[in-house]
Order: sequence, then C-alpha cells, then structure tokens
Amino acid sequence: MATTKRHDVKDLALAPEGVRRIEWADRQMPVLAAIRERFDREQPLSGYRISACLHVTTETANLARTLKAGGADVVLCASNPLSTQDDVAAALVDEYDIAVFAIKGEDNDTYYAHIEAAVDHKPQLTMDDGADVIGVLHSARREQLGDIIAGTEETTTGVIRLKALERDGALGFPVIAVNDAQTKHLFDNRYGTGQSTIDGIIRATNVLLAGKRFVVAGYGWVGRGVASRARGMGSHVIITEVDPMRALEASMDGYEVLSMEKAAPIGDMFVTATGDKSVIRKEHIEAMKDGAILANTGHFNVEIDIPGLRSLATDTREARAFVEEFTMAGGQRIYLIADGRLVNLSAAEGHPALVMDMSFANQALSAEYAIQNAAELERKVYPVPEEIDKEIARLKLATMGVEIDTLTEEQEKYLASWDEGT
Repeated sequence: MATTKRHDVKDLALAPEGVRRIEWADRQMPVLAAIRERFDREQPLSGYRISACLHVTTETANLARTLKAGGADVVLCASNPLSTQDDVAAALVDEYDIAVFAIKGEDNDTYYAHIEAAVDHKPQLTMDDGADVIGVLHSARREQLGDIIAGTEETTTGVIRLKALERDGALGFPVIAVNDAQTKHLFDNRYGTGQSTIDGIIRATNVLLAGKRFVVAGYGWVGRGVASRARGMGSHVIITEVDPMRALEASMDGYEVLSMEKAAPIGDMFVTATGDKSVIRKEHIEAMKDGAILANTGHFNVEIDIPGLRSLATDTREARAFVEEFTMAGGQRIYLIADGRLVNLSAAEGHPALVMDMSFANQALSAEYAIQNAAELERKVYPVPEEIDKEIARLKLATMGVEIDTLTEEQEKYLASWDEGT
C-alpha cells in the first residue's frame, strides 16, 4: 500500500522480497507473534511514540510490527551502516506503513542524519542497539530528555555506555538493559552471534575453518559462542583475554589461552568480541603472517586498529565482496572483513530468527513494562524484571514442545527450610 510516512530507504520496489523474508522469519518467532496478538487486542502502547535504532533485519521488522500492533507510532533507523537489509526496509515502509531511515552502506553523514530523523520523531520511548539515539539525546538534543519515559538497550556495548552515564549522574531517563536478560544474552549472544559470526566469515571468504588457528579476542558470551562454533568446524581455537576469571574459564573449557602478542604471529583468523577499542593494534598486525584474516563481531568498528592497518599497507584492493586486502611492506597480505564492522550482520544476515524471538520479546515486554511503571522508575539502568525473563523462557519452551517438572509442595517447603538436613 502507498505510505504516508516519511522515509529514506534504498528502493521501495524491493518491498515484495522483503515481505516474503519477513514472513519467513515470523514463522520462527512464535513468542513474539503471541505477544503481537495480545498487543493488538489490548493496545498497551497506544498513543506512544517510539524511536528505535536497531539493525534493520527481518527479525527487527517483526518487532516493529509488534510495537505498531500495540498502538505505538514507530520510527526505525539503522544502528550500523552495513547491517541494513534494503528489501526489509522497503517492506516496512511500503507494506507495513512504518517510517524507516536506513540504507545498507550509507556513509557516516547519512548514518547520523538518519539517527537525527529518529530523534525528530520526539520519542517518549527509545530502543537502542549501541546507545546511539541516547547518545544524540544526551549531547545535541538535551531539551528532549524530559519528554522521554524510558529506553531499552539491546547490546553489551550500549549497556556499558549507559552504565557509565549512570555512574556520572548524567543519565537523563531510565533505561532497561535488555541485553542483560538471561533469555537474551545466554541465547542471542552465545548461540545467535556464535553461528552468525561464522556464517559471515564463511560467506565473505569461503575459507575452510578446519585446521585453522582461530583467535577469539574476548571470552564473554559472544566470544564463547564464536569459540564453540569455530571448534565445531575443526579449528584450533585460541582465546585472548584481560579478565583472569574468564581466561581461567577458557582454559578449563579446553582452549589455548595466549596474549594477543603471542597469538598474532601464529593465528590464521582473528575475531574480536570485547566491546573495547584497539584490541588488535598496529604492533599485532605487523607480526601477523601472510594471509591472516581479521573480523570483528563487537558492536563498533574500533576493536581492530584500522587506521594503523592502513598506515602499514603499501597497497590495498578489494579481494572479494566485503573483503579488503592490505599488502604490507614485507610482502605479506592481511585481509579485513566488512571494514571491521559487525561481520555477522555486514557479511551475513545476523542472528537466526529463533533466538531473536526471545531477544525481541524482551524488547516488546520491556516497553510495555516501562509505560506501566513510568511513575516509579528512576534515572537508572534497570535489569529486565525476572518475571518477564521467566515468562519468555516458559513461552519459548511451550512453542518448542518441551515440558518441564514442577516442584511439589514438599519440595518447595524443603528448599525454603533450614531445619531439615542429614
């Protein structure tokens, strides 16, 4: 149908293909579909403006549809210049009448212009994946902070930034850390990113992982997922870490643990998954062997020192789509996938819909919770309420046909007592 919404997408003619792919993802997102059906009946978001800065994928499209079904006026922009699926963006505008500002491969100026467009919506609720909308609101648009009830944050990097704002006493409104929900990070970060990162690397390079020395920087939930999948593909996995507890866990899980200085000369493939900057630095790149492949699966493209890499190169060229070849002064060639941006979304399609079902169920229910509890929420970063987390797990198990046990009255009494022991 013809839209009356403002938008900036690549080509509305792509909409039919986007609709087909959105419908395909929807079939694998039964929890979100159930929430959408209830939202349509109850209209818990009616009259509220939501500005969402998320990866514009088929799964995000179904979240946007759910928010709209609940009565919200939604504007969506991209949270990464390379993660937009142009057919999905077109379908959201043309078929579902949702305002979208996102084009795959948009330059930096366009990217931030699109975020400004989302802020121009004068949101009462924000949804971020990386805290870019919140960043703009706290810098250039501070006059709008008082109009915002709450926000949600989807990813580890964004939560880190928001907790820093809270520590400084500068957070302008309450934010729910969706990323920290168990039904998000234990599944989305580990299984979703683990699989989709490997998918992106293979699509971009078509290299065999078996027998490769595969270096994973960071052993959080994302790093664990990537390491597990790489090992499953036959790679010899090496972990680098700064946290002694996580390094110990990685070692006990059977991985070789090295410093990046020692991993750099022997690694065949490197994936950063830390949320920090300059994890792979110029001195590491100088030590790498011919043919080393670099990729990042953290949110921002700062984990690999790309300026340092470019300064070392005597020549560059596009080796394949999304793969840039850098020839070093010594003759060795280093390959960078997707300009160091999220490899799973830049070179592939992002997380499978089955895990995003839980992540975006958390987003939808957190938005509802924020509206219902707006008067009690302070300017803090809040966890997703435990009852929401458990309800999503229960619903997911039900859709999978999995039954679990229930505690008997005797068992509940025993667990709550102190006087019954050996």
